[in-house]
Amino acid sequence: MLCNKRSLLLLSLGVAAISWIYAEETMSIYRGTVWFIKGMREYTKSGYEAAAKKFNEEDLKVDCTGKSYLITGSNSGIGKHAALELARRGGTVHLVCRNKTAAQEACDEIKSETGNNNVHVHVLDISKPRDVIRFVQSFTHELDVLVNNAGCMVHSRELDENGLEKNFATNVVGTYLLTKALLTKFEGSSDPRVITVSSGGMLNQKLDAEDPQCDKMKTFDGRQVYSQNKRGQIVMTEQLAKAHPNVHFSSMHPGWADTPAVRTAMPDFYNKMKDRLRTTDQGADTIVWLAIAAAAKKQPSGLFFQDRTPVSTHLPLAWTKSTPQEETVFMQKLEDLWHKFNRVDCQ
Repeated sequence: MLCNKRSLLLLSLGVAAISWIYAEETMSIYRGTVWFIKGMREYTKSGYEAAAKKFNEEDLKVDCTGKSYLITGSNSGIGKHAALELARRGGTVHLVCRNKTAAQEACDEIKSETGNNNVHVHVLDISKPRDVIRFVQSFTHELDVLVNNAGCMVHSRELDENGLEKNFATNVVGTYLLTKALLTKFEGSSDPRVITVSSGGMLNQKLDAEDPQCDKMKTFDGRQVYSQNKRGQIVMTEQLAKAHPNVHFSSMHPGWADTPAVRTAMPDFYNKMKDRLRTTDQGADTIVWLAIAAAAKKQPSGLFFQDRTPVSTHLPLAWTKSTPQEETVFMQKLEDLWHKFNRVDCQ
């Protein structure tokens, strides 16, 4: 009798496991299908052009003289174009990049095109936590706006000397440490803002607070890891907005834009979609709008934007909403890393 009960229990557990796996696979297919249809309608060049018909042209007619902007990953793509537009309006722009040569070339180009010499290069790999802390300590400028644009999509699992997976270290940890460390630089600003460039791909993912580095992923999938990281950025933005009400936080999706990063990280996607991809200026438009427009500041802090409009962070019926407890666990992990790398003996 005992064996029969045990067998029934094992059978029921097996059925439950199979049902769960089937439900997850089915939901994954559903999310991917709904997301792609949404993307074809909204994230493409034609999606931008449709949304732009409702833009207020006056929003970007702003004199940025006297304002200071720091943009990570700004030597190419949408980060570079955002820097160009801010410099064109007279802003002081800090290009924070990993590659010194590419950054200096971008800086020279921006200066030449805008006539604004207040464009500066800083070399930093934000995947290196201690370097992030040291950079902020040496950054002596006041700041009005931070744009977290740097990111990566690595397709193989790479762990650094701290045990941090490369994508997670860059997209989540580095972004969090840089943002938190720079908050003191906003103290003299009358209009401090933080913008994090996320991705619509995060709509396919539910926050995995227990495994943010995707250590339990059986077959490493760079795209899935990237999307999980981008979901983490959304939660991070929402929670930082609550914790720091004097700073206006926002995250955004630039749409599917034709950038060097897309060509390198997703060549198959690029080859199939290249005729439909947005230009870099279209992808950067909402970054610039969030950085300077008065209309953006009127929106509540912590929202996710697409084409100058706050949008939902979840697809309908997609089971991607996390609980407050899960978000607390996730943020605590980031706080633990903050305390680990911000210790004096670690610098």
